[in-house]
Amino acid sequence: MGDSSMAGLGSVALNGSSPKKVAYFYDSDIGNYAYVTGHPMKPHRIRLAHSLIMQYNLYQKMEIYRAKPATRGEMTQFHTDDYIDFLQKVTPDNMDSYMREQGKYNVGDDCPVFDGLFEFCGISAGGSMEGAARLNRQKCDIAINWAGGLHHAKKCEASGFCYVNDIVLGILELLRFMKRVLYIDIDVHHGDGVEEAFYTTDRVMTVSFHKYGEYFPGTGELRDIGIGQGKNYAVNFPLRDGITDESYKSIFEPVIENVMKYFQPEAVVLQCGGDSLSGDRLGAFNLSMDGHANCVNFVKSFNLPTLVLGGGGYTMRNVARTWAFETGVLVGQEMDRTLPYNEYYEYYAPDFELNVRSSNMENSNSREYLEKITAAVIDNLRHTGPAPSVQMQDVPRKPFGGMTDEEEAELDDLDEDENKDVRMSERRWEKRVEHEAEFEASDDEDMARANGATRRNGNKRTFTDFRKSDKEDNSERASPAAATNGGVPEGPTAEDSHDINDDTIEDFAAAPAAEPEKIEVDERSESKEPEKEVEAETEAEKESEKEQESEKEKEKVDDDGDVGMADSEPKEGMTIKKEDIEPESAPERVPSKSPIAEEKPAEESEPATDAPAPAPANADADADADAAADTDASTTEKPAAQGEPKPSETEHEKSPEASSDAKEKDDQSTDAMEIDQEKEDAEPKKASTPPA
Repeated sequence: MGDSSMAGLGSVALNGSSPKKVAYFYDSDIGNYAYVTGHPMKPHRIRLAHSLIMQYNLYQKMEIYRAKPATRGEMTQFHTDDYIDFLQKVTPDNMDSYMREQGKYNVGDDCPVFDGLFEFCGISAGGSMEGAARLNRQKCDIAINWAGGLHHAKKCEASGFCYVNDIVLGILELLRFMKRVLYIDIDVHHGDGVEEAFYTTDRVMTVSFHKYGEYFPGTGELRDIGIGQGKNYAVNFPLRDGITDESYKSIFEPVIENVMKYFQPEAVVLQCGGDSLSGDRLGAFNLSMDGHANCVNFVKSFNLPTLVLGGGGYTMRNVARTWAFETGVLVGQEMDRTLPYNEYYEYYAPDFELNVRSSNMENSNSREYLEKITAAVIDNLRHTGPAPSVQMQDVPRKPFGGMTDEEEAELDDLDEDENKDVRMSERRWEKRVEHEAEFEASDDEDMARANGATRRNGNKRTFTDFRKSDKEDNSERASPAAATNGGVPEGPTAEDSHDINDDTIEDFAAAPAAEPEKIEVDERSESKEPEKEVEAETEAEKESEKEQESEKEKEKVDDDGDVGMADSEPKEGMTIKKEDIEPESAPERVPSKSPIAEEKPAEESEPATDAPAPAPANADADADADAAADTDASTTEKPAAQGEPKPSETEHEKSPEASSDAKEKDDQSTDAMEIDQEKEDAEPKKASTPPA
């Protein structure tokens, strides 16, 4: 039975060519709750999915609501009063005093007591009930609540990580207006809580595709078809490990098609448990993201009011990607397989793509087995007879959950009164759906950024802008190019980088973007030129410093060739003075010298030049000093031309001459040494050690 024949099942508004009106329910507090340490159920996955939904700009295609948490009175429409009272009172601090109740209500290992337990259940149930109420009032065609789908909870006990069965509460709300409601469960576990709640009625048909055989909860056999008035209105399709996309599609579509044919529901509730995906921590199936989303797309094609809920799923990164992708399927939005950057981007390593692949797991479901079970299920559907009718009766004005039209109109009026001067209030932003023909949404950018939607459309930011932002962060790397067909983004290589001189057809469109890229390259080259100039200046300073030190050594040599020592001093004293002057460490200085270190050579040269100032007492000493200076200059010029030998070598060559002259000039040298000592005491000697 094709889609065209199924089109007559829905209302006129749903069957038209106009897009579906989608209401999306999300409470930002849902991610703050945590079961216990090490528990596989993590509500944080809903926050991850919401982040992707916002970054993909899917919020522009649907209305966003924060539902009022379900109250105790609303929960007791299905659950017992004692059970709800227990959930409301128990906390981790007082749980020891409720040991008997914990055993009675199955609260313990799988369903632990944690902080905010009742509030968490209220958020989950409130979204499902509010979504069902909006479907009843024809305010939307599809309602989404990824925090719902807790299908194991029973009337008076918790089970399978579920405390309050939001699905049953949502179906009860739909039954106020709808004659028949269809429940479809694609979780890997059997939806036992929902089946048990409607096991005896023909107004709700439950269809579950699940793993059966030594697997929680152990129910959902093919022969479980309902009892009493609800006989043949419970459909179970038991499966084995490792079912693939093709096998799942071959059973899901014919079964749902026949269900629509025989039951003719007026509304659908779809539980999209993510533990049927490949690689789940607790699951045993081998479905990819596309295979899982194909079920959502097929149910959507029947154009019925649909309540889409979450459920299981214990590999957070896979569940978040799948639910975000299925949100795009429901709003009719194509999504790029390369994930946009978001606050939880590192969760999706190493591929960073919107995809969950199947593995090489063995498929234990043979074709003969699947065909046999499919034939048995369709045969049971034939025994349902004509679609059941419902006796005419007055519908209560007050819904079980959610707001009435009057209450919502009052909130709209209150919002307008409180935000008279605000162009886009938060309530108006949440209810606004962007038209497909709208080119650029300029009114809600600030509000969208405040709600976590930071991604911009492609026509607002070019590829070169991403590269520029990376340079501003001093990363010196170009951002990865967007991969196609789910590929891993990689940085552009030298061969793949854009050439502005290339005039191929592909580069015509990229020509405007190449201009700022060329400017950036020029700026980079210009920024390197000052660096080269700085290096040249440091080298010049280094050379000049070496020359100054060599000159300083020449100036410090006295008349007799002794380096700052008295004429009467022995040869051993010169080697001791050699340690004070260490020109070998000068080339090892750091290029970036401090101003103090640069001033030292000039300051140290002053006392050396002033040292010969006090002349000897008689004229004979002056003549001898001039002759000695001439001989010293002639001897020092030759080694300097050959490469400036070390001061130690010069000192050893001049030592014999200095010893012969020392006998004749004892008096003059003694006077000169005393004068030098007085000058050193007058002017404190500066440190001659070069900086490290």
